[in-house]
Amino acid sequence: MNNKPQSVSLMIMGKEYRIVCDMEEQDDLIHSAQLLDAQMRKMRDSGKVNGADRIAVMAALNLAHELQVLKNQNASLKLSLSECLANINHKIENVLENP
Repeated sequence: MNNKPQSVSLMIMGKEYRIVCDMEEQDDLIHSAQLLDAQMRKMRDSGKVNGADRIAVMAALNLAHELQVLKNQNASLKLSLSECLANINHKIENVLENP
């Protein structure tokens, strides 16, 4: 399989961007560009934010916020899962020690 980085053409707000990335990352990159494009168009169409630079910053800020919320949720779920697994492990040890 060819894992050599290749150029991918992305359209964001009507402008083309050529990005070089590994083949296995292309689908994720294209999906990310589509998500960013949709977010930026939504902001532009709302009329609350003017100018491509401001739209890009606000879209990036919104996406970064969503990412942070998901990271926090992931950390909380990871902690909860660790606690559950420790509890199950403790119960198993008790059963094995006290047949």
